[in-house]
Amino acid sequence: MASRESIIAPQEPKITSQEPKTMSEEPKTTSQESKLAPEESNLTSQEPKMISQVSKSASQEPNTPSQEPETTAPSNLRSKYSDRVVLKTILEPSDGRGRLAGDRVVVGGWVKSSKQGNKEAAVPEPQKQTTEASNVSPRHKDSPCREKVVPAIPGPPPPSVTYLLVSDGSCVASLKVVVDASIAPLSQLLPIGTCLLVEGTVGQDQYPLSKKRLPFETLRDCSHFRPRTTTVASVTRIRSALTFATHTFFHDKGFLDVHVPIITTTDGEGVSEKFQVTTVFGKDGRQKDSGGVTLEVIKDAVIQKSNLVEELKRSESNREALDSAIMDLRKTNQLASQLEAKEKRSNQHRTFFYGDFFSQQTYLSVSGLLHLESYACALGNVFSFGPRFRADRKESAERVAEMWMVEVQMAFSQLEDAMNCADEYFKFLCKWAVENCSEDMDFMSKRVDKSRSSRLASMVSSSIEKITYMEALEKVADIFGIKQEWGISLTPEHLRYAQCDVSYAYIHDQISGKMGREALFPNPGTYYMLMDDSYLAEVVYNNPVIIYNYPKEHKPFYVRLNDDGKTAAAFDLVVPKTGTIISGSQSEERIEMLDARIEELHLPREQYDWYLDLRKHGTVEHSGFSLGFDLMVLFTTGLSDVRDVIPFPRSYLKANN
Repeated sequence: MASRESIIAPQEPKITSQEPKTMSEEPKTTSQESKLAPEESNLTSQEPKMISQVSKSASQEPNTPSQEPETTAPSNLRSKYSDRVVLKTILEPSDGRGRLAGDRVVVGGWVKSSKQGNKEAAVPEPQKQTTEASNVSPRHKDSPCREKVVPAIPGPPPPSVTYLLVSDGSCVASLKVVVDASIAPLSQLLPIGTCLLVEGTVGQDQYPLSKKRLPFETLRDCSHFRPRTTTVASVTRIRSALTFATHTFFHDKGFLDVHVPIITTTDGEGVSEKFQVTTVFGKDGRQKDSGGVTLEVIKDAVIQKSNLVEELKRSESNREALDSAIMDLRKTNQLASQLEAKEKRSNQHRTFFYGDFFSQQTYLSVSGLLHLESYACALGNVFSFGPRFRADRKESAERVAEMWMVEVQMAFSQLEDAMNCADEYFKFLCKWAVENCSEDMDFMSKRVDKSRSSRLASMVSSSIEKITYMEALEKVADIFGIKQEWGISLTPEHLRYAQCDVSYAYIHDQISGKMGREALFPNPGTYYMLMDDSYLAEVVYNNPVIIYNYPKEHKPFYVRLNDDGKTAAAFDLVVPKTGTIISGSQSEERIEMLDARIEELHLPREQYDWYLDLRKHGTVEHSGFSLGFDLMVLFTTGLSDVRDVIPFPRSYLKANN
């Protein structure tokens, strides 16, 4: 393809020869030395022709058209009064990236920066040199002198490619232009401010990283590359250190590490959104032809197969077919018996996928606490560290579909013991990060949150306040004048305004007494906002807070009911900025109370038969908690979105590797 460039040097204009420049071969362009930012496209000049703007009559010969098919930019993308394409159209297309990739365009602009590079050069072969001796005897006068092979010492090759960042003022981003030395004298292109008019093909670099700081939202789309960034590398080292600290803490305290299953038949919390595990769907995502089979369908199949067996018995013609039909009937009867037993136990109609891998519905684990209880009731104190899954479609900065949890169960312990263990474990992690990740923590303090290192250090020496749910509700009511109603949730967001837009600073000033309540809430009877637990930690106490004795409706079915019959023996450890990071409880050891809760919540009892068995045979008081490990890393680093601290985050509609 033809390529033309117009050059105006800012210092000294240079005039090209009147004869056109002809090259015998097409130049090749490499861009291995250049890493492009995602907003930078790449334009390559390919064929050797240059027209000087100082002397446009340099060559009157027409260009020879290329034999390859060419694609030009649509006319609606060109400048209004010329064929030039505005750089904003290439770098910031309104309908998505890469719109002009592969198209032939003409662009103009001014050089912002430049650098030269070289193509790969072949290793030179040794050269022969002939020399004459200074003193030669007569007899050897007519003899040729001896040839010596002297290997040539290759010097640095001249630059063969130049890389230019060009801007035309239409947008912030710049276009990278790659020019081969065969097209134009590279020295004329290098000065900053040189004006260019270039024709070539638009390319797009696939490598997403550059020297520029990219937003975390962009990095999430290339999670396989983002460990190469300084921030994500620091987060990864901190995450690794906290993993080691977790095993160190529980090992030193005498806990056993138990691996709980990821595939389970039990909903660990009773009402959570679960991922169902099945193998009955084909490659296209549709259910296989075997389909879903109910007990009625199986019973009809038993009748048909029984009739076939009787018919084969009467004929007595094919003994082999009879044996096969009898075996098939026996398997169908077994399947019918299994389904009938399940329906009797669940007292409800359920669908069973015929041909599935497991004989009953299975899910990815939501929580491993129930399975840990079986080991705690035999071995004492145990813990587990692994991924947990929730099929929650809501977008959240604190939760994704797959999150790693540290779960703990302790035999012969009550709620107070679990709170004390959680307190000590949390402070141990903070201290470990400060003492063993000082370099990475200093970087996170400079780049993300200036107070992060000092905040972690203060966590170690601070005393965690413990308040009941009602006390937390009273503090919210006193400050904001809202009505105290039993059962109001302390929401997981910092502040959610319903009818007014009041800044966080205003609220802090109001707490400090710097402004009156009337200024903040002009209508006293209006419910302006929903308060959350992290607000109490951030503003009221400015320290971690443990809130306990929640309404039973807010906690899972297995949490022990208190004597008042309204509250459950559960707690949350809340930290500033991040919110709830640990949730724990004392488990219900009384089988009659556990049965009543399962029935009250209309849970399928057959899922929890094995769990109830623990109460029938040697039960004991026990308690535990779970720490959101990803949230702990989020709190440690000071970042604001949990997807930025998980190596490969999984969320709704997003699992691209």
